[in-house]
Amino acid sequence: MLLKEYRICMPLTVEEYKIGQLYMISKHSHEQSDRGEGVEVVHNEPYDDPVHGRGQLTEKRVYLNSKLPSWARAVVPKIFYVTEKAWNYYPYTITEYTCSFLPKFSIHIETKYEDNKGSNDSIFDNEAKDLEREVCFIDIACDEIPERYYKESEDPKNFKSEKTGRGLLKDGWRDSQDPIMCSYKLVTVKFEVWGLQTRVEQFVHKVVRDVLLIGHRQAFAWVDEWYDMTMDEVREFERATQEATNRKIGIFPPAISITDIALPSSTRSAPSSAPSTPLSTDAPEFLAVPKDRPRKKSAPETLTLPDPSQKGPTLNLPGAVSSDKPSLSKQE
Repeated sequence: MLLKEYRICMPLTVEEYKIGQLYMISKHSHEQSDRGEGVEVVHNEPYDDPVHGRGQLTEKRVYLNSKLPSWARAVVPKIFYVTEKAWNYYPYTITEYTCSFLPKFSIHIETKYEDNKGSNDSIFDNEAKDLEREVCFIDIACDEIPERYYKESEDPKNFKSEKTGRGLLKDGWRDSQDPIMCSYKLVTVKFEVWGLQTRVEQFVHKVVRDVLLIGHRQAFAWVDEWYDMTMDEVREFERATQEATNRKIGIFPPAISITDIALPSSTRSAPSSAPSTPLSTDAPEFLAVPKDRPRKKSAPETLTLPDPSQKGPTLNLPGAVSSDKPSLSKQE
């Protein structure tokens, strides 16, 4: 298990970002999706929790085979997806990622939003007070992002919002920015497979960090698009964008659940919008050892020793003394 805490500040308030995070997630998912790969929304519906109250439960399938490193693509099926389940009780959210093909792999993210510059060192005391973790600050203005994801229009150093007047962030902007908020994210990555655990967990954290950096840069750079939206308007944008994203991914019809009636478990387990990943934990066929492989024979299967009472050919074993050799008799 590898645990890290990420802190990402933005020139927004927590109340403003309640709309912004919904807009950003929907638009980002749509932009990152292409035919056969991307983010498919399976369910997006209200959810009541006895502890956290009213929230929203979203289930997605993230198809990302081409984004895996070569050593990972060699051992996963071509139709490969990760299941994302998110419980949004803003300003507190829980997100989990699992994969039936890799039962020992999981990502667990707890997020809390506060109006400060990332100065709350005890925000996760209830969740991970005694757990050792690295705290990583992500600067949306100054941290480098992968070149293929860079867009000048989404660079906070170059962008200035017409509706809020915020932007053109420079080095040290967090010290003087007002308003300012912080996304605190406690990320746990598990891949309990001997020989691969450290490598995979470090790789996943690198991917998580890049996604967080890009997503929060976009949330601010798109502020003029969502700043005046109401919650009803952003929910409608979310619904329309999700349907468009599902159509963009493949030939399967979208299957976003909008009913308030609970479906039987057998119905909910395999939506018709995409083939389901096999639930078997067996290795794929190309990695399996052939069951009827002929055994190499290096010696006779049976060894028959001669009867000492009968004369006949003598069996000579390597290193043994032959019985045909004359024995030395004791001289009297």
